[in-house]
Amino acid sequence: MEIGDLLADAFDRIREVTHEAVDGLTPDVLALRLADDTNSIAWLVWHLTRVQDDHVAAVASHEQVWTAAGWAQRFALPFPVSEIGYGQHSNDVAALGGASAELLLGYHDAVHEQTIRYVRNLGPADLDRIVDESWDPPVTLGVRLVSVIADDLQHAGQAAYVRGITTRASG
Repeated sequence: MEIGDLLADAFDRIREVTHEAVDGLTPDVLALRLADDTNSIAWLVWHLTRVQDDHVAAVASHEQVWTAAGWAQRFALPFPVSEIGYGQHSNDVAALGGASAELLLGYHDAVHEQTIRYVRNLGPADLDRIVDESWDPPVTLGVRLVSVIADDLQHAGQAAYVRGITTRASG
């Protein structure tokens, strides 16, 4: 198996879990928070997609789908377009309250497509390229991509868990 195929498979799995967590849910269910100051499905999916978009765009040296394809305007969130969800507050989570499944998955799928186009062309030597010197040791492309995959799968799993609780409680 080639490196690009392996990475594409990992990102395909993120997409699959994300779709399973979101498909068919109403904006009210997507915005539901199990307790005060917890994350909703909408927030988790928006955040995992923003992280992937931000981090992959940076290492690939291309503009984020968020801004290049107008997703920031479609979401119309009340915070800077540069936000990706780290260090934001409970009221920011609530701002995703009106997001529909179609909006969330549309953005996720657009980011997924750009990610797959990038990772499919990577070879073993590419993974050793330093992409972030602000850490000690510096971060390589391989480490950055594994970090994105791990973070995204964790949040997609959290969204699936919240879906399971909310759909069982209401059904």
